[in-house]
Amino acid sequence: MRRNLGHCSLRRKHRSTDPMDVFDGLPAPLRQWLSEAALPWSPVSARRIWSKSRAKGLSSEETLVSLSQAEARTLARDRQSTVFKLNSQT
Repeated sequence: MRRNLGHCSLRRKHRSTDPMDVFDGLPAPLRQWLSEAALPWSPVSARRIWSKSRAKGLSSEETLVSLSQAEARTLARDRQSTVFKLNSQT
């Protein structure tokens, strides 16, 4: 079952924890960003990027920018894969 993930070429992962419990423990700016994200981020991976960025001394706003950049890179990788598949079928 695809549920709400749609159709994309990115790998899906099975989680061993309840994602909603993890989500509820995230900082408010990160929860807000995740609610508007284009990809179905796991709260664990978003928290990992958040923690690393904050440990480097980045502000909340700068950290959210780095998350948006990571998401853009992932979307670009998926687009490239999709375009390659479409071109190879013709």
